[in-house]
Amino acid sequence: MAEDADWSARANLYHAGGGGATGNDSLGCRPIAMRTVATDPRYIPRRTRLFIRETVGMRMADGTIHDGYWYASDTGGAIKGQKIDLYTGHGRGSMSPVMPLNQRRLTIVNAGRFDGCPPSWASQPSQATLMASASTNAGSN
Repeated sequence: MAEDADWSARANLYHAGGGGATGNDSLGCRPIAMRTVATDPRYIPRRTRLFIRETVGMRMADGTIHDGYWYASDTGGAIKGQKIDLYTGHGRGSMSPVMPLNQRRLTIVNAGRFDGCPPSWASQPSQATLMASASTNAGSN
């Protein structure tokens, strides 16, 4: 699938509390743990739904399994070019499930656009809807 990637970027992790992120993301939305991604909008535009294959199947703190979908809704001064920050939630412990990906280069596919704020885990569109959107938007970069 690496050959199908729209982007490749080095991942960093960030969290709320204890000196981590506070407040809203750059769209004015509350960050969603394990969904919100901060990007350089010149490289990966804001409002892009991202599929990051390295996160598929990752077991999260609450026991759910990650489906690989993230939302580019934040930016940051230190994020330039091929870098992304994955928002993990509240506190340093929230980084545990994703720690193996910290400082690794990830494969990122454009899975379409989203309006409004990133959806919470409770209101996620179905996997079939997301895959259809990814197929429709493939190569539209």
